[in-house]
Formats: sequence, structure tokens, C-alpha cells
Amino acid sequence: MLHLLYILAFTILACIAVANLIRNLVMFSFDRERNYPVKSSAMGNQGYFASKNQFAPHPELLDSAGNLIKEPLLVMRSINVEDARQQLDALYEASPGQKSENQEF
Repeated sequence: MLHLLYILAFTILACIAVANLIRNLVMFSFDRERNYPVKSSAMGNQGYFASKNQFAPHPELLDSAGNLIKEPLLVMRSINVEDARQQLDALYEASPGQKSENQEF
């Protein structure tokens, strides 16, 4: 009887988790297209927004010049195993706690 109660509780929790996942994905897709307001420095303390029609995209979607980024945000370059091993060895040898291999204990 206790096993059935555990199965029922797990099923309910799993359904809630899946429902939350779907809801978060839908809300994320809506937020992605949302424009964020631009702060107006010309108005001083009188108002936060310059006008209701002046909007800018999220700051993470802008480059250092303020232009909209049209490329993927995560680009991974592939390297071969030997290059990765050489880079890791160089980092290991340059670490401050690294002792010389020629040194005897």
C-alpha cells in the first residue's frame, strides 16, 4: 500500500514538473521577443522613460557599439585532442603550485 502512495506522489510531482517546464519554455519564448525600455538621461529626474515609443532590445543582445547581434551567442570551435592536451599541459605547468619535474624529493 505504501508503494502505491509513493508511486502516486511521484507521478503527481512529475506532472507538476513537466507542466512548469512547458510553461517556462513558453514564457521564455515570449520574453525573448520583448523590448526593454531605454532610460532617458535628457529628462533628468522628471521621468524614467523618454517616451513610450522608444524601446531597445535586451542589453545582452547588443554588442559593445550598441548594435543588435545577429549571430549565435554561443559558438564553439572544435580543436583536436593534441591541441587541447598541449593547452592543458601549459596551464598546469604555469600554475603557481606546480613543482618542477626535474626536482627530486
